[in-house]
Amino acid sequence: KILLNLNKTAKVFTSELGKCYKDPELTEEVQNFKARRMFSEPLNKKRKLNSLEELLAEKKESSDQLQVYDNKYLNARVRSLEPRWHAPWELMRVISGHNGWVRSVSVDPSNAWFATGSTDRTIKIWDLASGTLKLTLVGHIHSVRSVKVSDRHSYLFSCGEDKSVMCWDLEQNKIIRHFHGHLSGVYTLSLHPSLDVLVTGSRDCVARVWDIRTNSQVRVLEGHMDTVFSCVTQNAEPQVATGSADATVKLWDLGTGKCINTLTRHKKAIRDLKFHQYEYTFVSAGADNIKLWKCPEGEFLRNFTRHEGIVHEVSINEDNVMASAGDNGSLCFWDYESGYKFQEEYPKLQPGTLSCESAVYSASFDKSGLRLITGHCDKTIKVWKESEEATPESHPYPPEAKIFMRSNYC
Repeated sequence: KILLNLNKTAKVFTSELGKCYKDPELTEEVQNFKARRMFSEPLNKKRKLNSLEELLAEKKESSDQLQVYDNKYLNARVRSLEPRWHAPWELMRVISGHNGWVRSVSVDPSNAWFATGSTDRTIKIWDLASGTLKLTLVGHIHSVRSVKVSDRHSYLFSCGEDKSVMCWDLEQNKIIRHFHGHLSGVYTLSLHPSLDVLVTGSRDCVARVWDIRTNSQVRVLEGHMDTVFSCVTQNAEPQVATGSADATVKLWDLGTGKCINTLTRHKKAIRDLKFHQYEYTFVSAGADNIKLWKCPEGEFLRNFTRHEGIVHEVSINEDNVMASAGDNGSLCFWDYESGYKFQEEYPKLQPGTLSCESAVYSASFDKSGLRLITGHCDKTIKVWKESEEATPESHPYPPEAKIFMRSNYC
């Protein structure tokens, strides 16, 4: 009965408002699932919840209903051997201004500007349209490893090798909160899409969960044996995923702080994790390759092969293009649905830069998904866009693209 009501509600939202992502290849059940994902948040916000425990309980109840999706379709799509065509990406702009490696990029919700964090201990705010510098934030005493702009508040969060996690008020351009608790450098942070929850990961081998409203630590996620390089949260599940230098991905229940599952298919350190915006999947990127997993239990689906070297970060846009930033100076573009790598770029280094400083450390699509911003070891920021002139006829995939890499599913 509940599922029928959910299906009816999703159909009404889809037909009346027309805001749900459309794909002619999707089954009706998957379309309804996406509609439920999109409209669940406003429905949840009708009732005020006071405690973090109540918020998590509400999320858990919603996620239990949202887990009805077409498994057969997802598996068939994941195992597709014919990749979808995407236009090639080209360099649009090179931005200079940092005096150190650019380790992190984050775009603001309005898509008007973006923030970068660097080993020069500064955070810089840039105009996305023109690439001009708007503001420099100074407060860290060591390298800045990660920055995140909040989608819900006028806040920017940063962490670094000085063990600090900071909250910046972007209206006053100053630090308003410190989150103390980590015993070593903090390498990653993640903001929950709809809750006032911050998750941080550190070289002290633990991830910590913070209540932004009270500035207090509410969970300590212990279990990794080495540095936690990445942590991510998602809206559909009260769940945290962490990736570590111990070559494991751990899935945690945000409500209890307990580990649900440990994924061990990687052989080397895991540098980044990303959830897909619509599909119930996530990817893990490391020094060996990129792997695709199904939520929420972490079932292995596929490898993204042919990426040489360490992958520092991946980013996925709404058109199912995935970009990966490599330690060997490569920037790769993939068809997320099939796992096919359709483009590989090696950006030219700045004059005077050593060949060993070619690494691409960060990659983030803007909110429209039409531009990609990358941070580099040569101290530059590069902005990329899809070619407007390219067509499937002018830039076809090679014949082997239709039958590539059956070993991806091993």
